[in-house]
Amino acid sequence: MDTKKKSQKKQIRRTIWSYLIVSILMIVINKVYGLFGHGVHSAVMTWMFLYPLLGGVLLFILMDRLLPDTTTRFSGYRLFYNSYNSGIAVLTTGSFLKGVFDIAGTNSSYIALFYAVGWLFIVLGLTVLLGLILKGRKICLFEEREQ
Repeated sequence: MDTKKKSQKKQIRRTIWSYLIVSILMIVINKVYGLFGHGVHSAVMTWMFLYPLLGGVLLFILMDRLLPDTTTRFSGYRLFYNSYNSGIAVLTTGSFLKGVFDIAGTNSSYIALFYAVGWLFIVLGLTVLLGLILKGRKICLFEEREQ
């Protein structure tokens, strides 16, 4: 295995581990916050760990299995990576804040912005990734036909 592929595998594994740690941290934060919530719980805060777990860990495991040379083959990978990760972070933060507001017994109209911006970043990231994959396949098809 060449150095670029080792580096790419290392980066994807580091991303997967980061998302696993964040998921565990969200579970711990929910439990600790629940201790000080006077018996009041929020479903949104309870399930906020799913954004990094399913959105982060699952996606990057699938990418590692289905698109093994993603970072080395696509030049726009960084745009996908940054926007997608930002979307997951915004959704997780929005869920945490919504949970805090639910437990406090109040509400904020700004929470909807967190969800809108988070999903916008995720859709943007996945669109960029899909475009890169299709562009890469088109280039591969042309290369095969030329031979």
